Amino acid sequence: MRLAILGASGHGKVIADAAEQLGWQDVIFFDDAWPSVKENGPWSVNGPTERLIERVSEFDGVVVGIGNNRTREEKQCELARAGANLVSIVHPAATVSSRASFGPGTVVFANAVINPCAYVGGGVIVNTGAVVEHDCVVGNFAHISPNAVLAGGVKLGQQVWVGACASIKQLVSVGDASIVGMGAVVTKDVGSGVTVVGNPARIRRQ
Repeated sequence: MRLAILGASGHGKVIADAAEQLGWQDVIFFDDAWPSVKENGPWSVNGPTERLIERVSEFDGVVVGIGNNRTREEKQCELARAGANLVSIVHPAATVSSRASFGPGTVVFANAVINPCAYVGGGVIVNTGAVVEHDCVVGNFAHISPNAVLAGGVKLGQQVWVGACASIKQLVSVGDASIVGMGAVVTKDVGSGVTVVGNPARIRRQ
């Protein structure tokens, strides 16, 4: 099976490693920095986005390996329009309930947990050791960083970024495109387009 990853980044390396552990036999990168960037660690970079689109039918699956939420959305939508088979990559060491669900293009890394009746949208990053508890709803193209915890019933809007080791109290909502800083403890609802930091979390900027 052949997998194309758009985005020759460190994040892309983790996707590639997880994919190989899942049995993907041929992992090939594409990146718009090509030809300046021709390798991503042990994996080759074969061209920019345009070349991937030209060759999209050659791959059994395609995933975007870009950490920036907005850029990841733009690229995933472009690939979807080109007819790419957008796949999700779930590391074999992740724990995902059979009663949880997620959209296309989502990646779930080692030791992450997604519990029953959680819904994770498309193009989401559930990073190493992150926890998405029961009945959470995570909007498209969000990023839950390493060891962050969403307690039961949390709702994240689209393109939300939750920093490493942050915690969000049960039933709290975070609006679209907001940022929860590293280590923050969110105890109240957060609006859209704001950054919150600290314990308890407070708005730092809008």
